[in-house]
Parts: sequence; C-alpha cells; structure tokens
Amino acid sequence: MEYRSLNDSILKLSAITFGAWAAGGWMWGKTDRNDAIEAIRASYDEGVTSIDTAPVYGQGSSEQIVGEAIKGIPRDKVQILTKFGMRWDLTKGNLAFKSKNNDGKDIDIYKYAGKESIIEECNNSLQRLGTDYIDLYQIHWPDITTPIDETMDAVAELIQQGKVLHAGVCNYNTAQMQEAEQTIHLVSNQVPFSMVNRGIEEKTIPYSVAHNKSILAYSPMERGLLTGKMTPGYKFAEGDHRASNKFFTDESILKTNAFLQKIKPLADSKNATLAQLVIRWTLQRPGITIALVGSRNKEQAVQNAKAMNVLLTPDEINFINEQLKTL
Repeated sequence: MEYRSLNDSILKLSAITFGAWAAGGWMWGKTDRNDAIEAIRASYDEGVTSIDTAPVYGQGSSEQIVGEAIKGIPRDKVQILTKFGMRWDLTKGNLAFKSKNNDGKDIDIYKYAGKESIIEECNNSLQRLGTDYIDLYQIHWPDITTPIDETMDAVAELIQQGKVLHAGVCNYNTAQMQEAEQTIHLVSNQVPFSMVNRGIEEKTIPYSVAHNKSILAYSPMERGLLTGKMTPGYKFAEGDHRASNKFFTDESILKTNAFLQKIKPLADSKNATLAQLVIRWTLQRPGITIALVGSRNKEQAVQNAKAMNVLLTPDEINFINEQLKTL
C-alpha cells in the first residue's frame, strides 16, 4: 500500500481509503453488519489503514461498525475520517431530502452545521467510534443557513480540545473553501470523481493544487457502475439510491460497458480486474490524493486493496484517456 500525506499536514492516509457508506446499509439496500466488519478488517490487513464514515450513514450504524472493526488495533495505526452537518434527528437548517432509515421508517435529512450541533455531533461520533479523537473532521455538505465562519469556528474549538486533529470539507466549491480558510486551516476537500464524472477537473482540482489542498475522491467506481458487472435492467434492492441515479439508466450502463470492454484487454494483460484498473487510474490522475472505495464483503475489500499492485505507464494512461473520449 502507498501512504500519502494530506499536502501540508502531518496526516498520512492510505491511498486507497475504505469508504464506509455502504457499510451502514442506508440507501444501499441494507448491508450485513458482520460482512461489513470483516471487510474493514480485511482491508486493514492489506494495508488500508484509513476509513471514511459519517453519522448519517445508517443513522449511526456505519460509525458503530467502524468502531467495532478497529477494536484491538492500536489507535495510532488507523486513521478515522468522519463528518458532520447531516442531521436526521432534528429539524434545523435546510431540508436536504426525505428518506427512509434501515427499518423503513420515514426520516427527513437536514443540512445543518450550527456550532452547538457540531459539538454534539462530534461527541456522539467519538462515542460510536470508541475513540477520543478524530483524525480528519469534515463538513458533509454546505449548509446555506449557517455562516461558514461559525461552522469552522466550532471545528477549530474541537481541534483546540484535542477531539479533532485536522479539518477538511466535503462538496465545497472554491469560493466556500476560500471563505472557510479565513477561519481555519483546511487540509482537504472530499468530492465526487470517477471516469464518468470528472467535473471537478474544471475548477476544484486546479484550485486545490494551487492552494496545496488534497482531493479525496469519493465514488471512483461510480457506485459500482465501473466494475463492468452492471447490465441493463439490473434490479436494485429496495431503498438502493442507485435505482434513480442517472448513471444507472439502461443507456448509461450500455455505453459504460462498451467503454469498459475497450480497456479490459489492458486489465487482463496485468492480471487485474476492471475495478482494480479503474482504481489505479484514479490514483494516478493529476490532483487526486486519495480514492475512497467501499466494499460490502471481505472478498471485495481484498480485491480493491490489491489495485495498488497495478502499475500504469504513461502510454497506458493515455490509452485509457483516449477511450474515455468515446463516453
């Protein structure tokens, strides 16, 4: 495994970081708790020492699973990334969307990052995770109802208390990052990025490179689309958010699979899966520091981690990029 510093900080993360959204089951058609724990532990055995989670993932379930999975591992050997600002248990801030929890009960998700809420969320996260500090604490989504300086002042206070070591953001645009930096030092921005979703290359990546901020790319496999295992008419489990996602229409799946067939010979030549090739391409993309990759079981976790064994030459990268133009 390769370990990469979040630019100007002392925090190092495994280049492949375990994304624990699906581990919480919520919006993924549920997940087996024991499978999720085994997946995290198998990842760790392969060198994946960093885990990204959030309170809203399963309404606490994902953080609890992460906490259970890392029991027995020396705390300084694992890096915990979690988030704040998505509340399902109060009605403050801006209504983000309506959903159902893992029990099928209706819940409303609010984007809220008021100071008192952040302090409460942090304490709850620490308890669920079974730790006394969080390596990287990130606002999950921008909250238009709370001044950014109030939000970042709360995180700064948590850093002073030793409950948080580093501050990051998720889904922030460049203007929001600039405003946040007036109050606190940010080390990273976690944003969506994949072969089929490269919008951040226009502004976010150039800004981050120029200002020495790391990019944590989430959904590099585009939620499973880029594994090549999706087929038109695929039936998602009840509650799986992908059923209404634009990337999972029959037309999109057919088009993506046609592209994947063009690069499959390259994967085969390296004795790699398509998923491993995609992950490795992502990590060699300019401006990308970390790829967050989820796994629902031990086998997937091991295969994802072994993507680091795949090496792509400049000519091979150019070949993939040329094929991408057909998408």
